[in-house]
Amino acid sequence: MLDTPPSPSTRPNLDLVKHTLKQTFGYDAFRPGQQDAIENVMAGRDVLVLMPTGGGKSLCYQVPALVMPGMSIVVSPLISLMKDQVDALVANGVSAAYINSNLAPEQIFAIYRGMQDQQYKLIYVAPERLMQLDFVMRLQSLNISLIAVDEAHCVSHWGHDFRKDYRLLGQLKGKFPHTPIMGLTATADLATRADIIQQLQLNQPFVFKGSFDRPNIRYNQVTKYKATDQTISYVKQQDGNGIIYCNSRKKVDDLAIALAKQGVNCAGYHAGLEGEIRDKIQRDFIQDRIDVIVATVAFGMGIDKSNVRFVVHFDLPRSIESYYQEIGRAGRDGMPAEALLLFDEKDAARIRQWISTGENPERNLVELQKFAAMEAFGEAQTCRRQILLNYFAEYSAGHCGNCDICLDPPKAYDGTIDGQKVLSCVLRLQQGFASQYVIDVLRGKQLKRIIENQHEQLSTYGIGKEQSDEYWHNIINQLIHRGLLRVDITQNSMLKLTEQVRPILKGEQALELAIPRLSVSLGKKAKFEVQSYDRALFAKLKHLRKSIAEQDDVPPFVVFSDASLADMADKCPESSIEFLDIHGVGQAKLERYGQRFLDAISRHMN
Repeated sequence: MLDTPPSPSTRPNLDLVKHTLKQTFGYDAFRPGQQDAIENVMAGRDVLVLMPTGGGKSLCYQVPALVMPGMSIVVSPLISLMKDQVDALVANGVSAAYINSNLAPEQIFAIYRGMQDQQYKLIYVAPERLMQLDFVMRLQSLNISLIAVDEAHCVSHWGHDFRKDYRLLGQLKGKFPHTPIMGLTATADLATRADIIQQLQLNQPFVFKGSFDRPNIRYNQVTKYKATDQTISYVKQQDGNGIIYCNSRKKVDDLAIALAKQGVNCAGYHAGLEGEIRDKIQRDFIQDRIDVIVATVAFGMGIDKSNVRFVVHFDLPRSIESYYQEIGRAGRDGMPAEALLLFDEKDAARIRQWISTGENPERNLVELQKFAAMEAFGEAQTCRRQILLNYFAEYSAGHCGNCDICLDPPKAYDGTIDGQKVLSCVLRLQQGFASQYVIDVLRGKQLKRIIENQHEQLSTYGIGKEQSDEYWHNIINQLIHRGLLRVDITQNSMLKLTEQVRPILKGEQALELAIPRLSVSLGKKAKFEVQSYDRALFAKLKHLRKSIAEQDDVPPFVVFSDASLADMADKCPESSIEFLDIHGVGQAKLERYGQRFLDAISRHMN
């Protein structure tokens, strides 16, 4: 067994670390926290890294893995993520491989031989395989310099994505007592962080908590009404790749069909599809052959695609952590991106009921607490980024200037009369109908059901005809948020009055509401600074990147990220030396792709 304490020779060589960062990955400097994490793990100390998606977590273990002697193991939860990360490393000239159930036995044995012959610096593996006795014994005969546990929140009962296979990883410290372990996650509240340290048995770890802020992502929320029409309208205004999350397979299928009929290049993805079909859809999206994916949360945790420009939540997520992780798939290249949440109080009531019917009462309580925080985010009338950061204990007093609340602040008005109209209508209908029926009566619609019920004779029939369905839906949501109405999910989502309505209905108390916002304002300029570059050249470079990616059978962002292309379109390098100064260009990528991009830039400039 070669698991021995770190010797002085393994102490950090910072010159070599920085050289590796530039030569292999093409970056001139570390982001905050990366170097501290690297120095500590190279000194033999356990480390917990808390960084946002796209914040550079991978470099925290990839750089030391290349500098330290021996081989490093990376525990990764999803097969697709392993392949994409290994593809990206190989494109940078790194000797890496992955082992998972998609490989044939002879391929796995070939990798085992390579590990024995010290051919690899990084091996990616799933937790269930890592903890198999024969695999552990194989590793114990090798020089393992580092074990990195990615998506470490999966180990915690308090985490939003708890996985039983991850619990076994607590045995690693006993089997490799002198090998530093690094846990990495983008989503962990205070309880989850403490539990990760306990479950992985990290020994007095160095903990780095980076900022959870992703300033390049604009947060938008609109009241959900005609959700399919709202989503189609939004997607057709976007440029680039996007992901739309729905909470059921049927919604995924229906929305994907509706988008396709409108000419959107999209596909649906959920666990009900055959594995081969899911794999093909995922590959097509990663390789830019599909623009938009409509999916359940089964999609995305393993997506290492840097050029997703928008994420839409068709339905409300069940926790802030889930929401944050899912929107974190946008803008990982640092370029501007958007997140849109469609919010409906009826959705929230249904989700609360689903959570409450879970088999584990203790777990149900945890999930209900987490969902309450998500619901509060959706109802917010203050800076959304501030709410997110505060949830992750990164307290922020300032407004971000890049969310719908900051860019287009809610405008208050005296909503007493509008509120009275809705509340009176619910009362006249004897609190026996859902919101849409209430709206149909308010607007005086000539519907068969209304006539049959003789509700056209009510005093509230038609008193709201001057406003749209969407308008009244928003007002009803606000009345629910204020505690004046509640949704009874045990009776087909009927609207019920609360005790608080009496002074409003009697005119004894005024009611201030926000003017309904029914669409996303896309034209407002954010504080986040957008790099200026030659858009025509950028488009040509994207086309070249896609053709190279197809030839090499790798995702386009593995060739170069959008951020690298934007830097090229800004600086217009004319030589190899100048090309090396481009963001994300290392020696391997210069040799592999440099001349073709230099030629394309030269042709454009001439």
